[in-house]
Amino acid sequence: MLYGSSIRRIAFTLILLAGLSFGDISTENAPLRAMAGASIGRQAPVMATLGLGYQSAILYVEGMGVHKGDNDFWCGLRGTIAWTIFRDTPFNLDLGVAGGYEYARAPNGMHQTLNEANGKTFVFPYNYEESLDIGIEIRAHLYGFYSQVGYPLYHFRKHDEPTLTWRMGYMVSIF
Repeated sequence: MLYGSSIRRIAFTLILLAGLSFGDISTENAPLRAMAGASIGRQAPVMATLGLGYQSAILYVEGMGVHKGDNDFWCGLRGTIAWTIFRDTPFNLDLGVAGGYEYARAPNGMHQTLNEANGKTFVFPYNYEESLDIGIEIRAHLYGFYSQVGYPLYHFRKHDEPTLTWRMGYMVSIF
């Protein structure tokens, strides 16, 4: 779960990235392009995002993790190979193939109390979600802000696997 200080950090990062994006970087008709940003989504709540493209083809890599203690952490890594439509306009779409691994684990107080009362471990003292999938994805970009929706076609590893993956974020052009 996100706490107040985490939300402030995310908001500060997004405001910083938005401020950096007001520079005049001309990317029109340049064959190479690179982007960096941050996003929020499911199951890993926050991820750093990097994009590297050549003409209309682009590769996105996202990842991040947090470890707060035993049975309280999350991590995620996703990658996408996509084709950009309407590339040199403020609004563009990326259509592609994506895959990734996401894991989240959090303590479950009720299960911990049940195990302590019985003196044995009958149930896991934590809840977890895990997914390793490959699927199709679409990203819609507008002035640096983007929204991504993916449909997993195959789950290699699953536990509470999502039927749709989603992320929202902001990216700035590096060159």
